[in-house]
Amino acid sequence: MTIATVILHPDNAEPKAFTQEELGWAPWLPPLEEAELTERHYEGLVDRSRAKSPYFRLLAREPEALAARTRTDKDIFYNTEGGLPRAERELAATAVSRVNGCIFCASVHARFAAHHSKRGAEVQRLLDEGVSARIDPRWDAVAAAATALTRTPSAFGAAEIAALRAAGLADDEILDAVFASAFFNWANRLMLSLGEPTPPVK
Repeated sequence: MTIATVILHPDNAEPKAFTQEELGWAPWLPPLEEAELTERHYEGLVDRSRAKSPYFRLLAREPEALAARTRTDKDIFYNTEGGLPRAERELAATAVSRVNGCIFCASVHARFAAHHSKRGAEVQRLLDEGVSARIDPRWDAVAAAATALTRTPSAFGAAEIAALRAAGLADDEILDAVFASAFFNWANRLMLSLGEPTPPVK
């Protein structure tokens, strides 16, 4: 696939602060138009409502890869059969996005973390102060593990696992924290390389 057109957004007032507000996103490469989507593209999207998103319509140019990406995402974050509570999976994604500087991803997953935990003010502290913010031992351990995996993956090891266990996480919960962090290190890099956030949606 070759796409020659690069889209610039010189008038975009790109957000500079981390927020829980719903942001927009502007691609640097042309996404497919909704009218161009075929059933193959919708199979790649997995969730048909994602056709409204320019990000997912851009990824839909490679629908099989998008389908694999989306199913992985859903299995990590939406699996309710055990493991880490959803709020803490979202917390890990938020911490990773905060470290990587992905304002858009941080806004999405901070909202999810706040929604599922009912602790919006504490999630906002993580956004405002960064991953050095201290909230409680369990959340601090999840954020610290996500941070270690983000900054230097090979540095993540026994100390981080011991801290997670000391905070009360079982082995399946630790795996979920690792999966959520690893997935968002990849997802941030994809989003940061394909476009830029736009001001809050009104």
